Amino acid sequence: MFMSAPTMATSAFNKQWKAKHTGDDSEASTEFKAAAKKAGCNVCHIKGKKKKEKDSRNEYGRAVSKFIKAKDFPKDYVKANPEEAKKKILEGFKKAAEEKSSDEKKFGEKIKNNELPATDAGI
Repeated sequence: MFMSAPTMATSAFNKQWKAKHTGDDSEASTEFKAAAKKAGCNVCHIKGKKKKEKDSRNEYGRAVSKFIKAKDFPKDYVKANPEEAKKKILEGFKKAAEEKSSDEKKFGEKIKNNELPATDAGI
């Protein structure tokens, strides 16, 4: 059970990120959608690092993790409160969007401009 809660949370985060930034209703370019799909977990993680490693998150993943924590989204909570969980996750993404990348651009600005957010993802 302990192992499934973080997996559920991160899959919920991934699902909401994709829906917001690459879904049918998003204004993302076809190229950005393809790049985000190819990046997969590396939108938030550094390529080649295991997700359980201490420093596996890239700069965007670290910004997101300031505002949403996997431990706050256990499987039972997400299943029982899908709309509430979605709202909290999207609020976290909104806050992370205001943080700046190492290239001094806000993450949200980069995504809006069809750029993957992290400069240190290793992709």
